[in-house]
Amino acid sequence: MTTRAGRAVRRQFGRIFAIGLAVVTVGSLTGTAAHANPTTKAVPTPAFGSNVTIFDPSQPVEQIQAVLDATYAKQVNNEMGTDRYAFYFKPGTYGTDTKPLKFKVGYYTEVAGLGASPNDVVINGKIEVFNRCTADGGTSNCLALVNFWRTLSNLSLKVNGYGETDGCRGATNFWAVSQAVSLRRVNVSGAFSLMDYCGAGPYYASGGFIADSQFGSVVNGSQQQWLTRNSKLDSWSNAVWNQVFSGVEGAPSEDLFPSTPYTTLAKTPVSREKPYLFIDAAGKWNVRVPSAQKNSSGITWGSGLTPGRTIPLSNFFIAKPSDPEWLIQANLLLGKNLLFSPGVYHIDQSLTVLWPNQVVLGQGHATLTAVNGATPLRVLDVPGAIVAGLTIDAGTKESKTLLQVGTKLGLGASSANNPTTLSDVYFRVGGPHIGKTDTALEVNSDNVLIDHTWVWRADHGVEGFSGDTERWKTNTGRYGAVINGDNVTATGLFVEHFQKYNTVWNGNGGTTVLYQNELPYDPPTQADWMNGSVEGYAGYKVGDKVKTHNLYGAGVYVFNQNNPSIHTENGFEVPNRPGVKLHHIMTVNLAAGTIDHVVNGVGGPADTTGIGVPVFVTDYPAP
Repeated sequence: MTTRAGRAVRRQFGRIFAIGLAVVTVGSLTGTAAHANPTTKAVPTPAFGSNVTIFDPSQPVEQIQAVLDATYAKQVNNEMGTDRYAFYFKPGTYGTDTKPLKFKVGYYTEVAGLGASPNDVVINGKIEVFNRCTADGGTSNCLALVNFWRTLSNLSLKVNGYGETDGCRGATNFWAVSQAVSLRRVNVSGAFSLMDYCGAGPYYASGGFIADSQFGSVVNGSQQQWLTRNSKLDSWSNAVWNQVFSGVEGAPSEDLFPSTPYTTLAKTPVSREKPYLFIDAAGKWNVRVPSAQKNSSGITWGSGLTPGRTIPLSNFFIAKPSDPEWLIQANLLLGKNLLFSPGVYHIDQSLTVLWPNQVVLGQGHATLTAVNGATPLRVLDVPGAIVAGLTIDAGTKESKTLLQVGTKLGLGASSANNPTTLSDVYFRVGGPHIGKTDTALEVNSDNVLIDHTWVWRADHGVEGFSGDTERWKTNTGRYGAVINGDNVTATGLFVEHFQKYNTVWNGNGGTTVLYQNELPYDPPTQADWMNGSVEGYAGYKVGDKVKTHNLYGAGVYVFNQNNPSIHTENGFEVPNRPGVKLHHIMTVNLAAGTIDHVVNGVGGPADTTGIGVPVFVTDYPAP
């Protein structure tokens, strides 16, 4: 019998093969986005579009500073806007001891070096994110809780506050951020703080992610949770609720947990670094695609080029928001890799990744927005496909999924040594506009790596709601992440505010290293927040049939601001089997509502008698 899913797959194949045939017939694989700039010298600068700026070390510091400052002024408060930017630095040194390059990074901004190694690009100065002050005309309520959507990668930073008269800021680089922000392949010399403790306060922050990086001293400060993976540290100052270190040389010990809430894994079970642009010695543009690693630690670039493969940029189709979907899909069909230049892409028919090792890479937080209930992006059951650096938004008509990896039909192949990988892929349901989806991220393939994602049903935005009760009924997302495949690994899984289970893990052999969740703020009544006869939905659910699963370092938070009387029975819900193990988990009350137990009836309540005080379970089941 032909299933509905089978018919859908055949229709999808039929559509994309028809597109491919049409393209071959007319003999064109390019749109305006693929044309090189004829005015450049020797190796042309790729036509990335007007929102990509490439700096050269020969440019005056003042000129570079002016460009970056002007963009920051536009983006510092542009939380729900549509502008997207990428700034790339060619190999060389920028700034001097007495004339440092110091700039700040706003929303939807990517800053990256273009060297083969982070040491090829040196910024002598500062690259910072400060608190946003949201009250009294921008002079108080200064915090970093909504400092989302920005990226820093592939460069060295020599912290230099020369000329600063504020003694509080002078010697430290501040990176006060929350979710959907990554630091990758950075080499920092000098003091680095993950909070901004200068100014009016209250200084709250809720990030974040570091990978493949090297730091001296790091001040964690107010950061509620953080994952540092495959890196090197000289020192780390403190912890708040949930700081996780995986494969990090110099990581603090977890021996004093929970009095010091560190979770430390000597090696990362499965990892793969995010692909990155670089210019080689001949001036040619390439993308380096790192290899997957098992049981790894430390940085990948310490002894030379990061292990992996190099793809000439000529093997990528460079898409712009003005390009028709059929052209983008046709290039995917014929084996091209895909680079999305910065912007917002309105997708009304699924783009499909269908070849092994195919790479889809976004610049400047390029955003795919669902139109007419489409799933903006699908990845078929193929090994080694990579999706990185994209934000995927729900549209106003409900989508079944926003990103689907695999078909549920078992039609394809997977590889434990070459996992399909999602890196810095973020999801939004609401925020800039009303959004609707049943499930944001659905993973059906085996052997998939999810390396840093934020799956967010918006708790605030510009949708025009009169109140949060209306948001509950209108801005709808039932499930955040549903993992059906076996042997799926997640390093840095942040999922928030969905209306049923935020995460459901049905596959065997799964591993999560750092999980962060806020339950939805906005259920109007307890009746709206019931799972049958059970009060509420756990923030992390491992399926009843799962035999093996490992979770390291996880928190579920409650803030039922619409109705503080609402209860959730358990923060975590898992089958009671020896092969299902949870290590260092907690719940916490942020000011309203109650989580009665941490996991399966174990652990006391997180309620308003202990606001901000975690309830920890060191291991479940207890040894």
